[in-house]
Amino acid sequence: MLLKQSFAPVVNADTHTLVLGSMPGQASLDEQQYYAHPQNLFWKIPAAQLGQTAPDDYAARLTMLELFGVGLWDVLQYCERQGSLDSKIVTSSEQANDIIGLLSDYSNITKLCFNGQKAYQAFKRHLLKPNPSFFERYTLTVLPSTSPANASIPKQDKFSVWQQHVWSTIR
Repeated sequence: MLLKQSFAPVVNADTHTLVLGSMPGQASLDEQQYYAHPQNLFWKIPAAQLGQTAPDDYAARLTMLELFGVGLWDVLQYCERQGSLDSKIVTSSEQANDIIGLLSDYSNITKLCFNGQKAYQAFKRHLLKPNPSFFERYTLTVLPSTSPANASIPKQDKFSVWQQHVWSTIR
């Protein structure tokens, strides 16, 4: 098994919603960019909300996040995983990121949105269960994974749910 390490968070003082994935997929790790797989819907959804196509330039993608007050990070800092699938993460190897520290530093964040069930399950196991009172002030929303591996939910349904919960407010 190969040890995978997540990226630094993408947040600023205006971030009010933090999207948490589980661990970047292999395409993202190779490119050192969040949601780099070309079939991942993540960047396409806010672009559609703006009436645009998703920019190819990563810096432009990150700027788009700022328009909506959205930040990115992953629940897991490290894990062992073969390939990209969440189902291949070795649970006993999981080490969580310091999400409590991040939220303490960025008090404008009031909403945590999980990109898929695995992200929420890891969050619950490593952070929510040991610290339930800390997370009482946050809205927690589990969203369908934008990964191409999550083909059971129609694309338009994913767009609709994500637009409603994450991409509805432009700053």
